[in-house]
Amino acid sequence: MAGASSYQKHSWWQCGPGHPVPLMSRHRDASSDNPRMSSSPKVLFGFHAVGVRLKTAPKSVLEVFYDASRRDARMRQFTDRTREAGVRLIESDGLRLAKMCGSHGHQGVVARVDAVAQVKSLDELLEQLEVAGTEQPLLLVLDGVTDPHNLGACLRVADGAGAHAVIAPKDHAAGINATVAKVASGAAETVPYFMVTNLARTLGELKERAIWCIGTSDDAPKTIYDVDLKGPVALVLGAEGEGMRQFTRKTCDELVSIPMHGAVESLNVSVASGVCLYEALRQRR
Repeated sequence: MAGASSYQKHSWWQCGPGHPVPLMSRHRDASSDNPRMSSSPKVLFGFHAVGVRLKTAPKSVLEVFYDASRRDARMRQFTDRTREAGVRLIESDGLRLAKMCGSHGHQGVVARVDAVAQVKSLDELLEQLEVAGTEQPLLLVLDGVTDPHNLGACLRVADGAGAHAVIAPKDHAAGINATVAKVASGAAETVPYFMVTNLARTLGELKERAIWCIGTSDDAPKTIYDVDLKGPVALVLGAEGEGMRQFTRKTCDELVSIPMHGAVESLNVSVASGVCLYEALRQRR
């Protein structure tokens, strides 16, 4: 492919020798530079989501409410870990916990938390990777994923595969909320999620940095296994059924498909993200 040679010709953060390209335009809405649509969730729930926060940023956990009727080993281990972290534990019940987090899927655990420091912009993230010089960027771009469960699953997959960030359009995507954090099983705390004002423009700016933008489409002639993912890559996926919007599709450098050999015609976006990201991971090992 035409852009593959750019991986060897010059560093990913340059459009020409010694000329860094600012990714975020000065005239862009300031909110597009935020890695979250709003601040970190005020409430986290579920063992994984709360457990990861206790592990990575215990001082940000204000208090943990737990279902006192649960006396199983998992709950005992969790409360012991919470006490070891020096976090206040408050006995509660399932009904109150459900009201706090807006879901009955809390597993008997709800935490009130402060926001944690996040990288402030995609530009800042890419500059950090440039300075470190140890990894080629691996980005996941989601176009039209509005379901919080799908977003949470995508964040979880992105964390597992070592993706550096997830990017989505501000006007056509789910934001981070307690449901997303629960499904992400802690990945909402570890994977930067950038909501940008203009997705096509952001893809164009990534391309100026020599980051190869690869979109997924059922009718693409090549498969994900036919392309080189070892260089700086942004994998672009659309919502199941609808796929990417037309302008997003046209902005991609290349389109690939995921082979389907059964009766179903497509995969859930989080499953498709996993296929693509882990193929990139496999090639980079």
